[in-house]
Amino acid sequence: MFNPQNHQQKRRKVFMDSVEPVANILAFITAFILTPEIFGRTLEPFSNFVAARYGTDLLDLFQIGWFIAVALLTFYMARATVATAIVAAGLAAAMRFI
Repeated sequence: MFNPQNHQQKRRKVFMDSVEPVANILAFITAFILTPEIFGRTLEPFSNFVAARYGTDLLDLFQIGWFIAVALLTFYMARATVATAIVAAGLAAAMRFI
């Protein structure tokens, strides 16, 4: 028997299952583009802080760690933002057509 509620749940599941891969791809592209820019603009002040507090021996290790931290933060913030935007756009489109 045709159940419209079940059909609607299946459509919602398909939409929600496609949000994560799309958000991951767009977040990767965003992180790839923005990580060098953010890293370049924040490296000097944080390197000066590390050199003043802990000495210059840790600068190389800090710079590698800082690059990784910036890349991960950029990726996860972009993924959260993109996923939220996709869901909000989907809800807006659904409300428009309902």
